[in-house]
Amino acid sequence: MAAASCSLSYNSILTPSPIPKTKTFLGVLPNSIKFPVTSSRAPATAIRSSRAVSVVPRATSVDSGSTSEAGSTFHGLCYVVGDNIDTDQIIPAEYLTLVPSKPDEYEKLGSYALIGLPANYTTRFIDQNEMKTKYKIIIAGDNFGCGSSREHAPVALGASGVAAVVAESYARIFFRNSVATGEVYPLESEGRLCDECNTGDVVTIEMDESRLINHTTGKEYKLKPIGDAGPVIQAGGIFAYARSTGMIPAQN
Repeated sequence: MAAASCSLSYNSILTPSPIPKTKTFLGVLPNSIKFPVTSSRAPATAIRSSRAVSVVPRATSVDSGSTSEAGSTFHGLCYVVGDNIDTDQIIPAEYLTLVPSKPDEYEKLGSYALIGLPANYTTRFIDQNEMKTKYKIIIAGDNFGCGSSREHAPVALGASGVAAVVAESYARIFFRNSVATGEVYPLESEGRLCDECNTGDVVTIEMDESRLINHTTGKEYKLKPIGDAGPVIQAGGIFAYARSTGMIPAQN
């Protein structure tokens, strides 16, 4: 991402979940974007039994779930992975020749999301002969998105139809790229939800209340607030946000 080509002044634009240790997002933007370095390993604890929720669908929705217009609620099936899911597993290097700015290649990139997972993941993330996934939310363990710094990783997930990832912790570069591209919401759990949920569970994420509801098990879990990163992702990424707020000129 050619961030160095623009001179922006951000005053606490992004403040992910409150954690003891943070580091600046981009060296060329001092005192700007923050992202997680450490994460607690407390066991995931259900906070109470789930209740019925009202999900307002976007203009487009699918049978497996929908998202609200405000971007504050996500609902659908979840896909569960473990620790140290790296960017080669999210999108193998052989597909990096696809150009996301081209609509057909963007869609094709999404069709290869998580194709690099090991053979022990017997449930396919994207069904054979399909371009989109039926899983709207990924639930992961520790260090999600580790490995190379390719921006294609969150882009592929977004192109596949994923709305949010809920992980115990993230590799810093993946968290940064998720916010910068505006493709997926990288949310942090208070504990190991990957041990509490199963692929195919029906879940709802309520961003405003920082919680995840598992309707299949009837449990709710507390999430760490995403803070000011939320509006940046909702705007479509850091440059779209900067243009919408007048930090840089709008495109002609």
